[in-house]
Amino acid sequence: MIIVWLLALVLSFYFLAKIVDDFFVFSLEKIAKRLKMSSNVAGATLMAVGSSAPELFVSLLALIKPGNHESIGMGTIVGSALFNVLVIIGVSAIVKTAILSWRPVVRDTFFYVLSIVLLLTFFWDGKISLLEALALVIIYAAYVLAVVYWDKILPAQKSKQKRKVKKQPEVKKASNSQLHQDLKSLISALLKIFFPNKKHYYLVFLLSIFYIAGLSWVLVESAIEVAHFLNIPAAIIALTILAMGTSIPDLMSSVIVARRGRGGMAISNALGSNIFDILIGLGLPWALMIYIKPDRHITVSTENLMSSIFLLFATVLVIFFLLLIQRFKIGKYGGWFLVGLYIGYLVWAILQVL
Repeated sequence: MIIVWLLALVLSFYFLAKIVDDFFVFSLEKIAKRLKMSSNVAGATLMAVGSSAPELFVSLLALIKPGNHESIGMGTIVGSALFNVLVIIGVSAIVKTAILSWRPVVRDTFFYVLSIVLLLTFFWDGKISLLEALALVIIYAAYVLAVVYWDKILPAQKSKQKRKVKKQPEVKKASNSQLHQDLKSLISALLKIFFPNKKHYYLVFLLSIFYIAGLSWVLVESAIEVAHFLNIPAAIIALTILAMGTSIPDLMSSVIVARRGRGGMAISNALGSNIFDILIGLGLPWALMIYIKPDRHITVSTENLMSSIFLLFATVLVIFFLLLIQRFKIGKYGGWFLVGLYIGYLVWAILQVL
């Protein structure tokens, strides 16, 4: 039976990535254009939803499922945040040295540190109140406003010199086996059956949410069953396997962006995605469930999570000071350092259950 659950886990990751990339993000871009949203607002709201939808639904469904499985949702988001900060930023820097503008980095780092500090504070007594959950959502609203007006708060100085960007040679895709190509074509054809023509992008958007929710439910169920079979805490599965699986699409897109010489964009997206994950991915499901529940609070199990949150806080400080030392530039050696930290974290997480 464990083989079935592992297969369900892998297939869910793959289908989630395809639906988010091919349908959900596409519909969000169309909606943003239809609503005439600026790129900053669309990036901080709709695009953040697109990149973090799996984590958001895993968090919500873990709360809904009977049996006190809240740690799965929290573990997925905390683990995903660690993966984004260490692996996505690290690999992007390895692919190509990233040069960042300090203004958005300072903004995102401030809100990211604030979100982690709030998370640590709210976790301390093991209970989440409605006021605490709403505070996270309100802070995210403040972040969106900061994104919109940041250029006015800290206007960038116009440089007289323009930096020339060398055109990168196109990287040829490695040839896949015929079986793999046939499998990809089969899955793409199968998904098209369940989606209307892309010109009906509002319907595509709604159906994408429905399918993402369904696949996230499979992920939660599979993680619980695998954890039970291996006799390890579900939070550890969430911090590692679920976190990496839900973040792989972001890693792939960040590598592509970095190869085109936009490593700074990949790093900014990783930080922005983490801010959304913590403030909305946890805050919104908590607020909804507390409002429904009669006892008006959610009890959280901080076992296996508090140390990871402290580590998350430490990593963002390490990255910020690394950027300060390098004058907001991060290259191959810095990238390998971050990836090495994540490998060390995985070893530590595994040792916790041995």
